[in-house]
Amino acid sequence: MAEESPVSWFAAPPVFDLGLELPDWYLKLQETSWQTFLTLPEPARTDQNWRFSDLKKVRFSELQAARPAENAEALVQRAKAERAEDFAAHFVFVNNRLVHSEINELPAGVICLPLNEALVECGDLVRNHFMKEEGSLGGAKFAALHAAATLSGLFIYFPQGSTCNSPILTHHFASGDFNCVFPHMLVVAEDQAEVSVLETFETAADDEQTFFFANTDLIANNGANLQYVALQDESDHGPKHIQLNSSRVGRDANIKAAFVNLGAAWVRQEAIARMMEEGSDCQVFSANLANGIQEYDQRTLQSHEAQHTTSDLLFKNALYDQARTIFAGLIEVQAGSHHTDSYQTCRNLLGSDQAEANAMPGLEIDADQVKCSHGSTSGQISDEEIFYLQARGIPAEQARQIISLGFLNESITRLKSESVQNYLFDRVARKFKSLS
Repeated sequence: MAEESPVSWFAAPPVFDLGLELPDWYLKLQETSWQTFLTLPEPARTDQNWRFSDLKKVRFSELQAARPAENAEALVQRAKAERAEDFAAHFVFVNNRLVHSEINELPAGVICLPLNEALVECGDLVRNHFMKEEGSLGGAKFAALHAAATLSGLFIYFPQGSTCNSPILTHHFASGDFNCVFPHMLVVAEDQAEVSVLETFETAADDEQTFFFANTDLIANNGANLQYVALQDESDHGPKHIQLNSSRVGRDANIKAAFVNLGAAWVRQEAIARMMEEGSDCQVFSANLANGIQEYDQRTLQSHEAQHTTSDLLFKNALYDQARTIFAGLIEVQAGSHHTDSYQTCRNLLGSDQAEANAMPGLEIDADQVKCSHGSTSGQISDEEIFYLQARGIPAEQARQIISLGFLNESITRLKSESVQNYLFDRVARKFKSLS
C-alpha cells in the first residue's frame, strides 16, 4: 500500500512583525533555516530515531503561526492562580506573545528578557549560545523550522557568581485550532552561578488542535549549577508537543534537567546532554503519565567528552488505557574520556493490558576505567500491593493511583526547591484524579 503524499507543513516561514530591528545575523539564520527545513525529509521508519513512532501523527497540515488570542487576560489570571508559591520572576506568553511579566527579585547583573528583546539589546551575547547544538536525535527538521520562526520565550543570563534561590517561572499558552507557537528558552550560567527555571506548557481549551515547537539551550560554565524543569500539561485530546533540549556542561558544573508530561495527544522530546570538561555532571529526570491513546516519544544522548565526568538519567512512565511510550537512550563515552561514571534507567508501570512501553537503552564506550550501566523494566502493579492498601480501607482503584503517584514522584523528589516539587506534585495528582 503506497504511503500518503506528504503535505507541506507551512507555505511560508511562520513569522510575524514584532516591530523590532532584529540583528542581521539572526535574520540570516532564519532565512537559511527555512531553506534547510524545506530540503530535509520528513521522519520515516527507515530512520532508527523514528523506528517505533506513529508517523501518522507527524504528518502535519493546516498549520499556521499563532494569531493574537482574545482570552489572554483570563489565561494570565489562570497562570497566576496555579503558579509555584516561591518565584524570582514570572513571564506569561499566549500564542507566542508576551502578555505578562513580573519580577520579584533578581541579582544585580542578571539578564532576564523576552528572547526577541534580548536579540536587540544584547544580540552578540545571545549569538554566542543560541542553537549551537548540531547533533540530532531525529528532530533536525523540527529544529530548522523552529529557527526559521518568530520565537517566544526567554533569554536568562547569570553572570559569574550570581545566585538565586527562587525559580524563574515561564508559562506558555496556545489557543486556537492549528495555531503553532515556538517557545525558546536560552539559559546561561557563568562560572559559580546558580539558577533555577520552571517552564510550563498549557492549552487554553480542551478541544483545540494546537502545536508547540519548543527548543531549550542550557549552558553551565565552570562550577555553575543550573536546574531546568519543563511541565507539559496540555489537553489530552489533540495538541502535539515537540521539544528539543541541549545541555552543555563545563568544568565542575552541574545541570539538572527534568521533564514532566501529563497531557497532549502526541509528544516528541529529544535531550542531548554534553559533559564537555573534567568534573562536569548532568542529571536528566522524567515523570510521564499517559492515558487514552496518548503517545510519548523520548530520545536521549548522554555524551561524555572529557575525563572524570558523570551523568544520571531516570525516566519513569505510568501508562493507562491504550497509551504508548517510547524511550531510546544512549550513553556515549568518547575516546579519552576515562573515569566516566554514568547511569541510565527507564521504568514503566503498566496500568492496563492495552498499554505499551518500548525502551531501547544503549552504550557506546571508547575509553578505559569507566563505570556505565543501563537498564529498563516494565510491569504492572502487584496484587500484593493492592491487597495491602485494601486491608487498610483504601478502595482498589484509589490504591492503584496512590502507588502510581508514588512511582512517578521519585523523579520529582530529586529536584531542588520545595516549591517546585510541590507544584509538580499537585499537577500530577490532579491528572490522576481526572482518570477516575
